[in-house]
Amino acid sequence: MLFKYQAINQNGQPEQGDIEAINVEVAISSLQRRGLTLSKITPAESDSLFAKNISFLNHVSNKDVVMLSRQMSTLFEAQVSALRIFRLLSAEAEKPVIRKTLSAVADDLQSGSSIAKALAKHPKVFSEFYVSMVRVGEETGKLDQTLSYLADYLDRSYEVTSKAKNAMIYPAFVVVVFIGVMVLMLTKIIPSLTVILKESGQDIPIYTKAVIFVSDFLVNYGLFLLLGVIAGAAVLWRMTRTPSGRFALSQFKLKIPYIGDLYRKLYLSRLADNLHTMLASAIPIVRALEITSSVVGDEVYQAILLEVTDLVKSGSALSDAMSRYPEIPGILVQMSKVGEESGELGNVLKTLAKFYQREVTNAVDTMIGLIEPAMIIALAVGVGFLLTAVLMPIYNIAGGIQ
Repeated sequence: MLFKYQAINQNGQPEQGDIEAINVEVAISSLQRRGLTLSKITPAESDSLFAKNISFLNHVSNKDVVMLSRQMSTLFEAQVSALRIFRLLSAEAEKPVIRKTLSAVADDLQSGSSIAKALAKHPKVFSEFYVSMVRVGEETGKLDQTLSYLADYLDRSYEVTSKAKNAMIYPAFVVVVFIGVMVLMLTKIIPSLTVILKESGQDIPIYTKAVIFVSDFLVNYGLFLLLGVIAGAAVLWRMTRTPSGRFALSQFKLKIPYIGDLYRKLYLSRLADNLHTMLASAIPIVRALEITSSVVGDEVYQAILLEVTDLVKSGSALSDAMSRYPEIPGILVQMSKVGEESGELGNVLKTLAKFYQREVTNAVDTMIGLIEPAMIIALAVGVGFLLTAVLMPIYNIAGGIQ
């Protein structure tokens, strides 16, 4: 661990700095051997108490793990010892959670633990897939290559996933703006114009009456509606915390037109890429399927992979097991069968992973191209309808006065 200290040196001058040690006792002993009289010593992490309490600073993103993997790969390739690597990376880490994790890993290594075993104690940073790959790298003596391979895989996964997520940001923003504009008009502008219409005594068109009704409802019961929406969202959120709720949400998500197809391609890309990466590292197919089920990121596909794993354990071929599920397309099943018969399953899965990654990218680009004008038109039509429903009767009133 890294400690910060304040002390008085042998010349009676104040001194402060950093020191790395397994624990505070060892740090104190080391400083005292230098002839320093300690006045204060604290773990470096404690200086960032505010940062610790901010959740997004403690979150370890896929990008962080990619950078760590590339740094570790470079240092292992340079023949730097594992203990020294994790000490160096811990000292250089910006995020407190990464610094603390790497320091703990270094402590475990110093106690005689293997790298994979030390990493496995921190599942929030290093996934089961990551630990399994590192374990294979240790056993084969090619840890630097394995870490480089891991970084490439995580980079591909991050690129595809972030592209899919970013595609949803613009539509969500436009929808929020649309709802905000509608609510503002219905609660602030329409009521003022409604007074004029009612005082005129003229007949009000049916579509204008509908707008006035919605406006009155929001003005009088808008708070209750908001509370109901919040309560419904809270109930839905609680449901998604349960296994059955997550599974139901996953099924619903996959059935949404076009969006469901995008998610399906994303999960198939992740499935094929995971299996290819682990098979290329000589991880047995059963173990590869088990790990892939835990990192695929979808309850439906996780359940399918677990069932496929059981079928493969009982002697079924991978392609035959997958063919039982309509969620897995025929092209993936047939290509897997060709790979099994030719002994090139890993390379076939690599090709399929690239294919589905391109499909996700093309689907996202197409969706963005369609959504942008559609949202703008919907916003314009909505606002235009409200204004027309209220201003046309007012225009008629003005015409009647003349």
